[in-house]
Amino acid sequence: MIVKLRHKSARYPDLTPGLSYVVIGIEADDFRILNNQGRPYLYPSRLFKIIDSSKPHDWITERGKEGESYAYPQPLNAAGFFEDFFDAKPKAVATFWRIVNQHLVSANKAGQRAASSS
Repeated sequence: MIVKLRHKSARYPDLTPGLSYVVIGIEADDFRILNNQGRPYLYPSRLFKIIDSSKPHDWITERGKEGESYAYPQPLNAAGFFEDFFDAKPKAVATFWRIVNQHLVSANKAGQRAASSS
């Protein structure tokens, strides 16, 4: 899934309008993306225009009690995973970057195929 920031916002100075971001997960309908500093933060989905809505085949998608969407690759889907990541626990950090790098490579290949077919 690939998105672009709709408008510059003083509230989100770590994002650039028009720049493509690969969504690495969804939490309560918010998108987790790598911001301009390479940090995997959550941002409201309403800030973005969806460029490619296809979700990776390995995402586990669930719905919350109020219909909100949650989706992550299995290794990033464990309760407390991102707390461990931000606490710099080595196993979580290594797992995160392994999975995210795989998804970035796949998204790049998909983008190249789409560009060459248009």
